[in-house]
Amino acid sequence: MRFMMLMIPKGYESAEPGAMPTAEAVAAMMKYNESLQKAGVLLALDGLHPPSMGARVTFEGGKPKVTDGPFSEAKEVLGGYWMIQVKSKEEAVEWASRCPASGNEVIEVRQVQEFADFPADVQEAAAGFPEMQARRNRAG
Repeated sequence: MRFMMLMIPKGYESAEPGAMPTAEAVAAMMKYNESLQKAGVLLALDGLHPPSMGARVTFEGGKPKVTDGPFSEAKEVLGGYWMIQVKSKEEAVEWASRCPASGNEVIEVRQVQEFADFPADVQEAAAGFPEMQARRNRAG
């Protein structure tokens, strides 16, 4: 089972462009990332620049509208993620619990929907998706 662990740092929604973690925080996180890798469960990970450097595309009325960050209505935003492959939600939560996160950070653990999880009609509507994923994985 694949799980995404989403880092949600409180206050990041108002971080200035170019805001970076401290070297100490990065060093601690690297040890954690290495433990995920050594255990063979890490598939991908990345940190994200603050929302002040991003954009949102909304579709009110079916038409795209672009809003540059920061986003005043945002209460929680993503700071980064890990994609892991483990045997259960409990194992994913155990890995998230080991993260050297600070008191102002939350990790949300979410299982990835696999193609086989969908009913037959949805699988038919998404025909070609597994091949698209395989091509992306070979290219990455």
